[in-house]
Amino acid sequence: MTQRIWVLTRFLIQRTLFSLTGILYVILALVYWRFLFPAEQGTPDIENYFLIIGAFGAVMAFVVTLTAASRANEAANYPLLVRLPSRVEFLTAVLLTSFLVTLMLQLLVAALALIGGPNLLSGRALEIPPIWLATNVLAAVLAMHASDFVARGWSRVYIYGTLALFLVGQSSSSSFVPWLARRLNTFSVTLINRGWLDMAASINRLVSWLYGDGVTVVGSVLGFVFWPFRAITEAIINGYFDTNQALAPAVMLLYATILFMLAADLFANKDLDFIE
Repeated sequence: MTQRIWVLTRFLIQRTLFSLTGILYVILALVYWRFLFPAEQGTPDIENYFLIIGAFGAVMAFVVTLTAASRANEAANYPLLVRLPSRVEFLTAVLLTSFLVTLMLQLLVAALALIGGPNLLSGRALEIPPIWLATNVLAAVLAMHASDFVARGWSRVYIYGTLALFLVGQSSSSSFVPWLARRLNTFSVTLINRGWLDMAASINRLVSWLYGDGVTVVGSVLGFVFWPFRAITEAIINGYFDTNQALAPAVMLLYATILFMLAADLFANKDLDFIE
């Protein structure tokens, strides 16, 4: 299985990197370095080195995965797919392709940025691999769900819609929770009028909690999904990782694992519609 995945990965890397699109990605990486890390000015500090190149890797992982998925979705690959014992092997090859191509581009920018840049001989250089790699893997898996290669029906709408709900709910929990409490209070009055007193009492207790600690708790729950990103950013800016923040890359890899398992389930059970 490993050998088959590696052969497919090399095939897709050649199709992705050694093409007009791949050349454009290399040019984009060089332009990114030239504008954000000019050699004559040097990199201001290691924090910018962390964040700017990390953001580049995440964006490139997303777009490269879309490119690799589109290459894999071509009808010319049908003879390869039908010979595999499992479709998941092909999906894994797509993920490895996007990860390796992104890593090449990111390391190119990272190496060029060291010209007059920060001194990475310090211990902080050890913080780079888990942060960049976890971010790249998560971005790549998210991009797989956005591609026609993996998406089945409305699956991408459900996934990205859920993320949008968490994001909006986190930012507007202070207004959403009181609104929800008012609606539930109105509903409890309706239940009382119909004689359902026990259920109305339970809803009233929920309303009281929402008006009390509910705003903080709901905001924390909705914001937990995006906690790893905030934790990593805060740790980089502060110059150190505390015990909880050090777990952020592992949490991001956990997210990526769950999403990849979902992508594998969708891809294994969908009707494939290759493009010419």
